[in-house]
Amino acid sequence: MNDVKEPDLSIDPAPRTQIGQLRPGLSGRLMLLSVLFVLIAEVLIYVPSVANFRNTWLNDRLAQGRAAALVLERAPPDSLSRDLTDELLKGMDATMIALRIEQSRRLLAVVDMPPEIEMEIDLRDRKIIESILTSFDILLFGSMRTMRIVGPAPGGGDFVELIINERRLRTAMLDYSWSILLVSLVISGVVAPLLYLVLNAQIVRPVKSLAEALARFRDQPENVQTLVVPSNRADELGELERSIADMQKGLRQQLRQREHLANLGLAVAKINHDLRNMLATAQLMADRLAATADPNVQRFMPKMLETLDRAIAFCQATLVYGKGQEQTPDLRPVALLMLVNDVGDQLMLAPQTVPALEVDIPHGLRVNADAGHLQRVLTNLLRNARSALENLPARHPKVIRITARAEEGKVLMDVIDSGPGIPLRIRGTLFQAFSGGGQRGSTGLGLTIALELLRGMGGDMKLIETPVGEGAHFRLTLPAVAEASSRLPRNGGRA
Repeated sequence: MNDVKEPDLSIDPAPRTQIGQLRPGLSGRLMLLSVLFVLIAEVLIYVPSVANFRNTWLNDRLAQGRAAALVLERAPPDSLSRDLTDELLKGMDATMIALRIEQSRRLLAVVDMPPEIEMEIDLRDRKIIESILTSFDILLFGSMRTMRIVGPAPGGGDFVELIINERRLRTAMLDYSWSILLVSLVISGVVAPLLYLVLNAQIVRPVKSLAEALARFRDQPENVQTLVVPSNRADELGELERSIADMQKGLRQQLRQREHLANLGLAVAKINHDLRNMLATAQLMADRLAATADPNVQRFMPKMLETLDRAIAFCQATLVYGKGQEQTPDLRPVALLMLVNDVGDQLMLAPQTVPALEVDIPHGLRVNADAGHLQRVLTNLLRNARSALENLPARHPKVIRITARAEEGKVLMDVIDSGPGIPLRIRGTLFQAFSGGGQRGSTGLGLTIALELLRGMGGDMKLIETPVGEGAHFRLTLPAVAEASSRLPRNGGRA
């Protein structure tokens, strides 16, 4: 059978890009919104103004009606001709003028056949909503309806009323509306571009500049020229620029730390094989020395062999850490006092040594932890403390104190030294990789690894704030063992 080539049903992404390019950008949308908001403002102004225009127009007719009422009321009967009366009504667009005085209604002028009244407007009691609704009723639906207009009367009269047609009022309102529309368009044409230019200069351009800077930083984070240089603006955009600049600096630092970790993993991978071979040779030599009958050798050799085994395990663990992994902790009840004493023996620390190690831990206190991991944590802390104390003058007290107590299902362990303490400049980044090393030659990894190990066992570690120069105080939190009455183990404090 011949192979039949199936049609390509995939969609070319190019049209999408073209469509996206046709969409108005932030500047274009800002321009449209500026015009729209100006027109909305003009509409909000127009709605009450058209009602006010209607009232003004009707008040003008009422003023003419009041003047005509004074003339007609004081003129002798039949002194004004019919033609003059009709001309007076025509000039006012009225078909009737009436005056009410003392509950008596007087018909002052009227055409031969007055039309039927279809709408009544009383200007003595003006209500804004009613005026607006009536105005739009005339503007939208008015044609040839007859209106009865009532207003205050001259002299001592109750009111004066006119009967007029709404045609001329509606025409005047339409002319007024068109003039308002023309003015609104002119204002929009002037205000909208000015508003656009100001907002574009103050907001859109800085935002575009930040977006372009972030895009350059995304492509080349290692290039210092891609960092945002904050301006001196004191508004929200200035705060945004400063926040982005701080974020970029922190991110570049983290990227450098990750690069250092990658290089560390590569370096450890290269030396791991040779280092393990050297440690294995040292272990063979130690095994031969263990056969010596010297009692001092027999006393210290087990600890030496244990230290070599732990050194090989640490070498492998460092390689595993460089890969971003850590051995899963094996949580078991651990006798805390025995474990701390073992770490002190390995580091040659005791109450009579310099520096001195003072331990105040109850004998029955146990924690639920991995003995190997906890030993690594304490070893790191004690080595750091000893290194800090060794550089002090001889007359300065050199003491490392370890205390522990049970509290609400947890064990709080404090490791305190009398050294110079942690510098203020690194306290905030003390537990970050390659950031917390305050001593010369320090890699800044020890506390990072220690904190990771403790959290893996359900614990935590924090630095207790102390004045500068008054030592370092670390507090370890570990889960306690509920029952402490069982027999304590012999092998390294593990049950």
